[in-house]
Amino acid sequence: MTKQANPQTPVKVEIRGLAKIFRHNGNQVEVLTRVDLDIRSGETLAVVGASGVGKSTLLHILGTLERPSAGTVLWEGQDVFALDDRSLAAFRNHKVGFVFQFHHLLAEFNALENVMMPALIARLPKAVAREQAEAILVRVGLKDRLTHRVSTLSGGEQQRVAVARALVLGPEVLLADEPTGNLDPKSGGRVQELILELNRERGLTSVIVTHNLEMARALDRQITLLEGKAVTLHGE
Repeated sequence: MTKQANPQTPVKVEIRGLAKIFRHNGNQVEVLTRVDLDIRSGETLAVVGASGVGKSTLLHILGTLERPSAGTVLWEGQDVFALDDRSLAAFRNHKVGFVFQFHHLLAEFNALENVMMPALIARLPKAVAREQAEAILVRVGLKDRLTHRVSTLSGGEQQRVAVARALVLGPEVLLADEPTGNLDPKSGGRVQELILELNRERGLTSVIVTHNLEMARALDRQITLLEGKAVTLHGE
């Protein structure tokens, strides 16, 4: 059963009047239309809905990978899209961790090297990056896979590497787009449990796009996007 959201918990991200229009071959496609949403600190939020309604687009805008066509996204009151591109990239690198259905790991590198990458991009000393990457890989159960090339790992192990990479810099918000969608039920269940455990341990705010209704029900709250034009809230 979905838990009740606590109205006393501070709002982490406030979305108002959000719209996104894509242009293709001279045509305009409106994916999101005036979406309003509050995401509270420390909650786990599921975003569900049919394919093509804008779930991934909402996640990408929330994580500042894409700019909205209209509306505002306030992180603790800060209009993040008022930042210039360089400042926005720095904000994204330190505040947000991403996990995708297709993990986008670098196949030619091992697990440790993949997880170190965000820390190196953030210009942390190599020794510090290695220490932090090792620690999170141990936490996600991959102590014995540090030097294995990711191409030799199972699908579930690869996704755990992706979770570790997303969390290596200690972000405040974890965004996951179908994190179990490419896994068998057993591996998917393990990844789901891991994400929920890490959310509690680290006080994360997690937003997860999923078609897995069992996973959605395990989270604090659900929203349903309907053709990108309406948000139905559950658990409030």
